Amino acid sequence: MFSMSSTDRFSTRHGYSQSEAEITIRNDAPDELRGVLRQIANESGLSPKPLREIVCRVLRTRPDSNNWSEYPNIDEEVQTLVDSCKWFEVYNIIEELNKCLEYVFPRPSGELQSEYFAKEMNKYFCKAGIGWQLVNGQIEFRGPEIFEQNVRSAIDTLISTDRSTASTELHEALSDLSRRPKPDITGAIQHAMGALECVARDVTGNQSATLGEIIKRNPNLIPKPLDKSAEKAWGYASEMGRHLQEGRVPEIEEAELIVGLAGALSNYLSKKFIPF
Repeated sequence: MFSMSSTDRFSTRHGYSQSEAEITIRNDAPDELRGVLRQIANESGLSPKPLREIVCRVLRTRPDSNNWSEYPNIDEEVQTLVDSCKWFEVYNIIEELNKCLEYVFPRPSGELQSEYFAKEMNKYFCKAGIGWQLVNGQIEFRGPEIFEQNVRSAIDTLISTDRSTASTELHEALSDLSRRPKPDITGAIQHAMGALECVARDVTGNQSATLGEIIKRNPNLIPKPLDKSAEKAWGYASEMGRHLQEGRVPEIEEAELIVGLAGALSNYLSKKFIPF
């Protein structure tokens, strides 16, 4: 079946692209995504028969032995399986497809089929306002563009300045937000502020003080009045991430805010105080 690569399309050739849609979908896999998933898998070199094998393996179900012809029988079977599974299983399928596509013959351009698949899935996520992204073979939490820039840049900076513990904490915060079917919101808050506290301890040489104490003792550490924002964020994280009260559960948007703020401040401190 003929399939046009996205690199051959008018919009790609002439540099036209859509802006990212506002993120409105997280704990869901809309019908359109389920259909697009099959389309992109086909474009990436998977015909219905091997695609069915992968989908059935992920869903732990048996292929229909009465379906022999790829079109339309097996193709329709695959779509029925994908359409009827739970929302988070759709993302499990995406991860497994990406892994399997590493072993499919590369595209004529030399690009791996797994790379093409990830690129096209991520483009669709952005277009459809889906708050997930495929990174290094795993589906991860995707926030607004400024969130992504802050956190990814912070992780890169922490690694480049030999602050691996803090980078791990920030990465764990993203992992907590990425958990399916339910994100670990309090864990994300704890890990994000843990990363910032780790950086603050490193740059001040005080390995025992809390972040709140470090900010008070070092008034020039963070420019005023931003230091108050950092101090209040620490207070919020201590209350909502460590000392929970019945009936007071933080929302994912609040966790996203804390992770983004912690990432931005960690990035700032790491660049300002580069270890020798």
